Amino acid sequence: MSTSFAEALSIGLLVLVLVCAVARPWGRPEAVVAVPAAGLAVAVGAISWDHAVAEAQRLGPVIGFLAAVLVLAQLCDDEGLFRACGAWMARTSAGSPRRLLVQVFAIASLVTAVLSLDATVVLLTPVVFVTAAQLGARPKPHLYACTHLSNTASLLLPVSNLTNLLAFTASGLSFTRFAALMTLPWLAAIAVEYAVLRRFFAAELDAGAPAPAATDAPELPLFALVTVAGTLAGFVLTSVLGVDPAWAAACGALVLAVRALVRRRATPVTILRSAAVPFLAFVLALGVVVRAVVDNGLASALGHLVPYGTSLPALLGVAALAAVLANVINNLPATLVLLPLAVPSGAGAVLAVLLGVNIGPNLTYAGSLATLLWRRIVREHDTDIGLGEFTRLGLLVVPAALAAAVVALWGSLRVVGIGG
Repeated sequence: MSTSFAEALSIGLLVLVLVCAVARPWGRPEAVVAVPAAGLAVAVGAISWDHAVAEAQRLGPVIGFLAAVLVLAQLCDDEGLFRACGAWMARTSAGSPRRLLVQVFAIASLVTAVLSLDATVVLLTPVVFVTAAQLGARPKPHLYACTHLSNTASLLLPVSNLTNLLAFTASGLSFTRFAALMTLPWLAAIAVEYAVLRRFFAAELDAGAPAPAATDAPELPLFALVTVAGTLAGFVLTSVLGVDPAWAAACGALVLAVRALVRRRATPVTILRSAAVPFLAFVLALGVVVRAVVDNGLASALGHLVPYGTSLPALLGVAALAAVLANVINNLPATLVLLPLAVPSGAGAVLAVLLGVNIGPNLTYAGSLATLLWRRIVREHDTDIGLGEFTRLGLLVVPAALAAAVVALWGSLRVVGIGG
């Protein structure tokens, strides 16, 4: 196969996979198109069999980790964790939309960091919508907080986002070192998000004076909370012992799965379904298609644009490039493309890529799959989210949050360091 044809085919397949992931024709999972596309890329020689196998081996542990976290999040929902969060927000907001926004920021940031952005988008967003309705508050500011924080607040831990898992593997950092370096960027980005959303939606937050609605106070699911805390401790322990943290996630999911099966709250089929196997297949297939694009010239083209080093200007350049690329080809492919180019500059540059691909998607609907999924959920609740409004808010938030996070990362690299 000629180089030009292989390049054109690889790019065409990537565009097709991404368009179908956005549009989901016939209501089918993303994997329905992605898996055949990856097979075609291998069959015609756009990517060699050895490179395809190597990519699958690289993504295998990451996908296993993702599956375990998805199961853990769903079982926490079955235990009533998110209903308890909604009841807490309703009580402590005391009927104030502004106070409710603070509560949503607190809960969404923690849920995203600990249980991944998928938990915030799929499980917490409907709870926030119902809570706002109970209080008579306009839901839009709080719903926007969910989608923005599902991206931005996923910076903290390796388990918070699939992009984090990829960056964590590429960085060579321990779990605790990763978290230590990302704490300040996480806090800085969330602070900017809160300041901008509060100003942007001032009219909605000040509208009316709703009286607090009476809400049930469901029992706090202590077993689920203890299991999640134990899983987090397991992440730290496995990192110290040099064991793949996926084992800790799997143990946490197994504990809740056994409890759910014994209490007949779930079946093996429903537990398997919560692992989102078609989405996992999509991630693997997308990785192969992206590798084909990289092998056929994209890596060399972007290589000239990626700044080298961990100076503040270099980190800003890497993060900005990652944010732009995330909005052009989606943040997951952008991560797969940019990480190998950032690795020679060290862990700091890898984390700068992560800042760009996690914060950047708040600019457009197509920036991340989480944003697209959030849009579908919001529409199901008959709430209109216009593209113009989404983009205007993104233009206010993304540059400021990204700059603040990069400066915080630059400081963390000098205070915390990357060794140890």
